[in-house]
Amino acid sequence: MKLLLACALLITAGCAGPAASQEVAAPGVVDACLPAVKGFAISTDADGKPLPKGTNASGGQDPHTLTGPSTATMADHSIHAVEGAAPKLPVDVKSCDGKQIQVKDASRIIAVDLYGTLAEIVFSLGLGDKVVGRDTSTGFPEAASLPKVTPSAHDLNAEAILALDPTVVLTDKSIGPPEVLEQLRASGVAVVFFDDARTMDNIPSQIRAVAGALGVPERGEQLVRRTQDEIVKSLGLAPAAAKPLRMTFLYVRGSAGVYLMSGPGSGADAMIKSIGGVDTGTDIGLTKPFVPLTSEALIRSQPDLIIVMTEGLKSLKGVDGLLKLPGIAQTPAGQHRRIVDMNDTELLSFGPRTGRTVEALAKAVYTP
Repeated sequence: MKLLLACALLITAGCAGPAASQEVAAPGVVDACLPAVKGFAISTDADGKPLPKGTNASGGQDPHTLTGPSTATMADHSIHAVEGAAPKLPVDVKSCDGKQIQVKDASRIIAVDLYGTLAEIVFSLGLGDKVVGRDTSTGFPEAASLPKVTPSAHDLNAEAILALDPTVVLTDKSIGPPEVLEQLRASGVAVVFFDDARTMDNIPSQIRAVAGALGVPERGEQLVRRTQDEIVKSLGLAPAAAKPLRMTFLYVRGSAGVYLMSGPGSGADAMIKSIGGVDTGTDIGLTKPFVPLTSEALIRSQPDLIIVMTEGLKSLKGVDGLLKLPGIAQTPAGQHRRIVDMNDTELLSFGPRTGRTVEALAKAVYTP
């Protein structure tokens, strides 16, 4: 599985896709491009109170002295859906590509993006029984039996989608090709684009936008509150250490010869911050979400710990293979084999299960 490869490569050159309109949605129209909630679950809790500094999840041991690899695993991978009133449709939606779309029927939903976020939100809103297909990135148990509409990596297949007779398709510019989505619209399918940003601050906006587009805004608010509470509890696991760990996220696919280092806006930077670490890509001055990995950048970064996706690590035949990449052996992370891997479909989804993601990652980092 080549998770994140498509957009990671596009990001290095400037990820192309439908541009979000800057116009404000008309009254009574749901905006699929709601602005991010600044500081969501990072600086304050749901009541606006400052978050606790954290407890030392390593039981008092200095995390810089830990050695060896570990895997971050959620204690619970399942979707826990909220309940509420039935969808109120039709809904007029200002799609993120600037077009106004009317969602008349949400009885057959397909939600697709590079990270599996949109499908996770739909299922968490209690509309999973209305979903008729999935993408490669949608990996939670409840969706496992659904047919894939991305038979080749992350490329959408128009025929596969139309064969499922969807009434609405939810997507963003992280997945394509754009021609397929235009073909769906030409066939009469309501296609709504959402913001493709994957950050902590963007989680409530995404949930509210999807809930609004599907006619269940009250369920959306309920899900936002629950997600906030779970994230707040998980953030408390980050140790209040005087010297935080320096962490580097690498996107690697040995079979495809793809080796990328993350920077600001990658999503990995927000996840690293959430567990009390310093994102080295941002710290050394990278200006793009992903850049080709170089030994010079790694040595300059001097990470104490390297985070990778599980399938990426497997593609290199494990930790020993990763350590053979130029520059890694010259870092504290390489010298101490401090490599943390996590499921490809969970690490950067930034959806309703993010609290569980943060918890799993913090425990793998501080209690390996």
